[in-house]
Amino acid sequence: MNLKIALDPDSATAPFEQLRAQIAEQARTGRLPVGGKLPTVRALAQELGLAVNTVAKAYRVLEADGVVETRGRAGTFVAAAGDAAERRAAAAAAAYAAEADRLGLTRAQAQSAITEALRATYGA
Repeated sequence: MNLKIALDPDSATAPFEQLRAQIAEQARTGRLPVGGKLPTVRALAQELGLAVNTVAKAYRVLEADGVVETRGRAGTFVAAAGDAAERRAAAAAAAYAAEADRLGLTRAQAQSAITEALRATYGA
C-alpha cells in the first residue's frame, strides 16, 4: 500500500480530519486501490506521531462514509467508495427534494437553494 500522508501541525484543521481527508482523496482518485489494505491503527499512529485514538477516529469516520471497510482481525481495506458515496448522495438528494416539496417550495426555488449550497461548498 502506497499511503502518503503529510500532516500540517500548524493547520487549523484537526489532525484526524487532515488524515481522513487525505485517505478519502487518495481512495477517490484511485491512488489507493480498492481492496488495498491500510496500515493498522497502531502502526499508522506510530508512523505519523499521532495518538492511537486520533487514527482510530479517522478510520471510524472513513468507514461510516463508506471509504474503507473493516474486516475484523483481517484489517481495514479501501472500499469501492465511489459507489457508496453516490448512493448516499442520491439518498440525500431525494430527502432534500421531499423536504423542499413539503415546505411548499417550487422546483425553481428548490433548485436555487441547492445551487447556492453547492456554490458555497465547492466555490463559484
